[in-house]
This record gives sequence, C-alpha cells and structure tokens, in this order.
Amino acid sequence: MFRAQWSASARARALRHCVLLPKGAHPRSLAPEGWCLMQITEQEVPAHALHAYHLTEPVTHTDCFTCHVAGEVDLKSFILAFYTTPLFRAERLVLRYLARAPATDEDVAALAEGQSEKMAVWTVEARTKDQIVLDAGRTKSWLHVAPDEAGTRLYFGSVVVPEPASRGRPPRLGPVFDTLLGPHKLYSRLLLAAAARRLGRGPGQPVR
Repeated sequence: MFRAQWSASARARALRHCVLLPKGAHPRSLAPEGWCLMQITEQEVPAHALHAYHLTEPVTHTDCFTCHVAGEVDLKSFILAFYTTPLFRAERLVLRYLARAPATDEDVAALAEGQSEKMAVWTVEARTKDQIVLDAGRTKSWLHVAPDEAGTRLYFGSVVVPEPASRGRPPRLGPVFDTLLGPHKLYSRLLLAAAARRLGRGPGQPVR
C-alpha cells in the first residue's frame, strides 16, 4: 500500500540506488554464487573526494564503499565495468521504463571515454583522471580509483540531498529514504562487488 502511493518518478528515484526484493527473498540471494560481500567495506568519504563539500551539510547523506583488486585499473575501465554488469543493466531497464531514461552500453562507453556528459538520469557534475561524480537531482554517484600497495582500490559512494524546507519544516531526507537506507547499503555493496568481479579480479569466497 505504501509503494502504491508513490509516483512513477518517486519509484525511479528510489530504485537508482535501492533494490526491491521479491517477496520472501533473502537479500543475499542477489549475490551470485562465489561472491563474498564481506570484502566490500564501508568507510568515511575521503577528504579529497570531489563531492566532499557535502560532508559539511548536516542533513545530506553520504556513504563510501571500497574494495581492493589486483593490477592496475583506470577510471575508464571502472566506469565500463560498473555500469555494464548484469545487476546494473537491470537497474538501467527499470529506469528506462519508470523514468523514461534509457541507456545503452554505447552510452556507458561514451561516458567512460569522456565523450558524453550524460547517461540516463545522470549528468557529470565533476570529473578528474581518477574520479567522477554523476548528478541525478537529489542523488549523486561517485566512482574513484586509487593505486595501493598491491593493485587498485575501487571506491563507490552515494549522496542524497535533503528535501528543501517547506512551510516551517526544516530540510529532511524523507520517509522513503529512511525506509530504504538498509537495502541501499546492501545494493551498493553488490554493485561494487559486481564491478570488481567484472574486472576479473573481484571477490571470490562463497556467500554464506
């Protein structure tokens, strides 16, 4: 009943970073056999992140998930891997019909190459050689690659900005966000794990 009251655009906004599980399904059933979500860790947003200015905003939500992969991975490869996994292709399909914002693998490639500033509902807010921030209105996505001792560290983060103040009510994230925060965090881990695996060097222990 609660979901039936959402507009199509509200459902699309929620589904950009959250997943609605089939009735009776366990969240870990989304992870293909052989993945280990425990290797995906949550940490504070690094101070050098392009969207770090949001950290001083008291109501805005920010998060950051990270994992290690062997070998050298550049931002282009990370973008291609992240947005072309089967899991994210399912999200693109949802956005195609709920938000009327289709995106093809060619659109992802153009974004990765720096030939396009837009993909589906996202527009590039900022980009450097190793980071990109994609703006979708009240939500943003952040991808970052950084060399570490034995390979590359991948970062994926989200931003959710509050609803503006209205009729004496202060800015707030809203009840939809509060309800979907847990699924959002799980989905973020799954997306990063999927990208790492697509790069050929991802998590490899069974999910229990």
